[in-house]
Amino acid sequence: MEQVIGRIEEKSLLQKIERSGEAELVAIFGRRRVGKTFLIRNGFSKRISFEFSGIHHATLGQQLENFSLALTNAAGGLPIAKPESWLKAFEMLKQLFEPLVTKERAIVFFDEFPWIDTPRSGFLPAFENFWNSWASQKKNLIVIICGSAASWMIKKVINNRGGLHNRVTKRIRLLPFTIGETAEYLRQRKVKLDKYQLLQIYMAMGGIPQYLKEIELGDSAAQTIDRLCFTKDGLLVDEFSNLYHSLFDSAQSHIDIVRALAKKGKGMTRTELIEACNLTSGGFATQLLSELTESGFISTYIPFGKTSKDALFKLTDEYSLFYLKFIEGSKATGPGTWLRITPGSSWKSWSGNAFEGICMKHISQIKKAIGIADVYTEVSVWRYQPKIKTEKGTQIDLLIDRNDSCINICEMKFSAYPFEISKVYASELESKLSVFQQITKSRKTLFLTLLTTYGVKNNTNYPGLVQKELTMDALFD
Repeated sequence: MEQVIGRIEEKSLLQKIERSGEAELVAIFGRRRVGKTFLIRNGFSKRISFEFSGIHHATLGQQLENFSLALTNAAGGLPIAKPESWLKAFEMLKQLFEPLVTKERAIVFFDEFPWIDTPRSGFLPAFENFWNSWASQKKNLIVIICGSAASWMIKKVINNRGGLHNRVTKRIRLLPFTIGETAEYLRQRKVKLDKYQLLQIYMAMGGIPQYLKEIELGDSAAQTIDRLCFTKDGLLVDEFSNLYHSLFDSAQSHIDIVRALAKKGKGMTRTELIEACNLTSGGFATQLLSELTESGFISTYIPFGKTSKDALFKLTDEYSLFYLKFIEGSKATGPGTWLRITPGSSWKSWSGNAFEGICMKHISQIKKAIGIADVYTEVSVWRYQPKIKTEKGTQIDLLIDRNDSCINICEMKFSAYPFEISKVYASELESKLSVFQQITKSRKTLFLTLLTTYGVKNNTNYPGLVQKELTMDALFD
């Protein structure tokens, strides 16, 4: 078995499941290439007894034939005939495992579970019957069902109203690596890059293990991005379409929402998205947003002092944002492409939004660096759009509302050098604090917190303005 990097909570849960002494039905879901199968194959102390993976867009006959091959493999090579139906298939699985589970703990793993449930196949009712009539009574049996289509897994398994209602004993939603886990993963692969290089790679492709696996020893961030994103056979050149169409049966509406959000780095409301994407049904829009959220592509933020109906949606999948900004329709290809792009204004706006998005995903690390890891907090955004021209509008992209009567107003700045506060920017910051306090009527103490890559060059020029200063090092903790 291979070593699992990071995934501390998930590994601990799998070990508890292995030791529980009870029948376990475990559901694990997360986006494509995030490492779900690797975690299951390597997260237990013993090997999987039976593994079967669904085939995308395969017929019922093809799925059943694949199942017979998996049974043959589990039986040590003894040929097993193709079952006529899923009911027969699960009966064959029961007969094979009945002697084994009376003696020892056994793990049965169904990968790409949603792909197996083809129309009119009868798979899900047959699986429900298998679990309820037999598997749930076997204290030595662990059944794991895994799928990339997170929305399907939640709707059909977690929130099932039929035979699987409340049957799942444990669930794992596997997220991409944090930037700290990314650094650890690359260290294990002997890839030596400093934090600024790692940050650039993370901003382009996120913490997706299968993408990170493509980084070669001795390549800089720019070389890696060139090879994966701007060459004919680069892994990430055509990944965008494959990614969404593998997760959603009718992916175009999902892609339309992602495209709309990519153009609005500050986020959009549900109403704005419905209008921008020409969505006629409010219920359909809710479903799309839920599916994109559960799959980890977008995130929801409730503005300070508002309710969920005022929520802002942001595109927080790094690769999708990078693809739509730079890869799609790009005429520039080959070595040096990325370095030719970086001096431009499009790079500046993208890097700022991408860095903000990464900070929003690493709130626990930021809280620890501030010194409030054990303080209850609520994270939100805030924006004020004045109704009259004489008033000043402003926006806060990260606000940490603390239970100790303080609020950290966070500003995030990505730069290749120590950041310099200009007189104009200092005035904007003072105005932002003033407008926030005036409009919200908050009586809490405001701590302006500046998070940059290499620190602030001239903070002493504006004493008392920035109360907390963090660098990118905080994100790697």
